[in-house]
Amino acid sequence: SVVYLQIEAEVQRRKQLIHQSVERRAIISKCYKPKHPEVYTLQDSFLAPEFLEIVRFCTSPGADLQGLLCYLESFSDKRIYRLPVFTEEFCQAFVDELENFEQSDMPKGRPNTMNNYGVLLNELGMDEPFLTPLRERFLQPITALLYPELGGACLDSHKAFVVKYSLHEDLDLSSHYDNAEVTLNVSLGKEFTEGNLYFGDFNQDPSPVPQYIEVEHVAARGLLHRGGQIHGALPIASGERWNLIVWMRSSAIRNQLCPMCNRKPELVEAEGFGDGFTEALGEEVAQTVNLCAL
Repeated sequence: SVVYLQIEAEVQRRKQLIHQSVERRAIISKCYKPKHPEVYTLQDSFLAPEFLEIVRFCTSPGADLQGLLCYLESFSDKRIYRLPVFTEEFCQAFVDELENFEQSDMPKGRPNTMNNYGVLLNELGMDEPFLTPLRERFLQPITALLYPELGGACLDSHKAFVVKYSLHEDLDLSSHYDNAEVTLNVSLGKEFTEGNLYFGDFNQDPSPVPQYIEVEHVAARGLLHRGGQIHGALPIASGERWNLIVWMRSSAIRNQLCPMCNRKPELVEAEGFGDGFTEALGEEVAQTVNLCAL
């Protein structure tokens, strides 16, 4: 049938994504000259002092959820939290670097199946020097207290990308949930109006009449939420909006149940972090990270 052929074509397309991404990264590494090379390696000075204070609290003896919540803005009962992440100076330099890359003739992949504009940060070579330490050193102490049942203490891989919304490109983003246990969404700027995020139900317990809440973007601040929280972005009315999205995965959680097909995953080997699954070989845990075949 037509539907079967469409599904088969999509499966084949997704199998090619990793190889194409590896090829793009090699070309970018060889040929692209960064405008702000300093932003590629995480430095404490990029991080808001209030964010560093939150991390200090989370790594102190006796840190608990109630104490952490004093530092965060909470939204309804959906376990969505806003917190300062970067300095505004870093955000400006980072967006300037991303625009420089966007205007270059380098090959570019789509961040995901829903966003047409933006940058896959692993293709820029930012995983090891920037994103892995951000996840391991700074975000994991926070997520361990906020989302323990989602593997918040053992988020061992990620997919990170920047999305861009503007009037003549992507305006909005329809309802979806993320291929992640925990998501960080940081507003990088630039100048824009409207474009709020909205959040509905958790994907495993939808209600007949979902209750949506709207959350505004605040420059240099991030939102932490469960990946399974259904959400979307309303249309911007003017300007340009850039956001850093980090999907964080816990193989201990997703090895039991794939969050996308809701079954025990059937794995195919992948390069890099894949989609964050791991496969045990005998008594050992494999070093490669895999994709669910579906």
